Amino acid sequence: MLAAWGEPGGSDLDQSGAVDGADLGLLLAAWGECPVSGVEGRVVAYYIEWGTYGRDYQPADIPYDKITHLNYAFADIGIDGRIAFFDEFAAIDKSFPGDTWDQPYRGLINQINNVHKPQHPHLKTMISVGGWTLSGGFSDIALTAESRSIFAESCVQFIRDYNFDGVDIDWEYPVEGGLASNVYRPEDGVNYSHLLQELRDQLDVAGEEDGVYYELSIAAPAGFDKVRHLECDRLGEILDFINVMTYDLRGAWDLSKTGHHSPLFMNPAEPGDPEIVEKYTVDFALRQFLDEGVDPAKLVMGIPFYGRAWGGVVDSENGGLFAAAGSVPAGTWDDWSSGATGVNDFDAGATGRDGIVQLLASGSYTRYWDDVAKVPYLYSPTEFGGHFVSYEDEESLGHKLAYLQNLGLGGVMYWEITADRDEALVDLIAESVMVD
Repeated sequence: MLAAWGEPGGSDLDQSGAVDGADLGLLLAAWGECPVSGVEGRVVAYYIEWGTYGRDYQPADIPYDKITHLNYAFADIGIDGRIAFFDEFAAIDKSFPGDTWDQPYRGLINQINNVHKPQHPHLKTMISVGGWTLSGGFSDIALTAESRSIFAESCVQFIRDYNFDGVDIDWEYPVEGGLASNVYRPEDGVNYSHLLQELRDQLDVAGEEDGVYYELSIAAPAGFDKVRHLECDRLGEILDFINVMTYDLRGAWDLSKTGHHSPLFMNPAEPGDPEIVEKYTVDFALRQFLDEGVDPAKLVMGIPFYGRAWGGVVDSENGGLFAAAGSVPAGTWDDWSSGATGVNDFDAGATGRDGIVQLLASGSYTRYWDDVAKVPYLYSPTEFGGHFVSYEDEESLGHKLAYLQNLGLGGVMYWEITADRDEALVDLIAESVMVD
């Protein structure tokens, strides 16, 4: 606290903008035994269906003992308004060792829910519907009481058929944002609440019949321009928890400047739109839900297991931070179909791919630290004409976990489990958040 005196940062307990005497007073007033936190210890990991292919990350590789919830991503919405498989072969047809020809279904879902989950009775699995590429049908299914009922009924049948413990809805996004091809309506935000309430009601009825409790969550936006369309107070009442996607706040879709894609706090030195600089942070994203009355114990902080990069960053002063860029560089898993994404896994392990851990080990990159935003970044003046990578590591994650504890939040969600092969971030989260 004394080292940060007069500056913004994690020791600014009253969020006044600077560490000062008021913060010292709060610290001294709390001196003594630590209060019991409101954290419920959720660790929510997304598993990507397509990870079974080129990434070769199979259900047996998932560290089930280090998570509390596994979200299977993603299911689609069919033209009939019901939940549908995206890749049916991977989901229920692909064969794994031990499978037989006459079992009800095979695939990733059988491996996760029927082979591995029974060995980890603490684990809950959720079918996640939507995501960036599959959100086009949400506006239509949320539109009427009939369409909402049909979709909810199909979700209940799906989790019963395939042994899931609940449903996670990932609508990107109501009213605006997301793919240009998505359907949008001004009433999407209100209809989203109605859709989730219908899901909650039908899950409760099914749970009573089945003698279990089925959970319901969403992946929620972090940007203020998208959150403003949500009825956050209602969502907080309906849902078991809300996974806030506190990442992708900057990216190479904007080449005018580099930046942090998951900064804990704002850095006033960042140029550009003052509202974006101030509000596109983890701190602001989470506080807007809290300010709308969401129970902190239901709020789950999103953590990125990947970096976002810019190429053509020729200004190497301060490692290229907030400098102009010229291109989108190739990412860890880019190929002919994806094109250059600028997305790098945190740790690609022994795959031979360029994860951030591997970039650092190459000797071509220098790690920098922004002590205001509390996040790291890499810079190489030689790769991709000047390669800047914003990412999460153990140090920045430590600051976020301390922040989570201070606010009594409900845990951590990360996207996604295949991107930390040696599990350094996985381990730190499990040790800090999960309760014995």
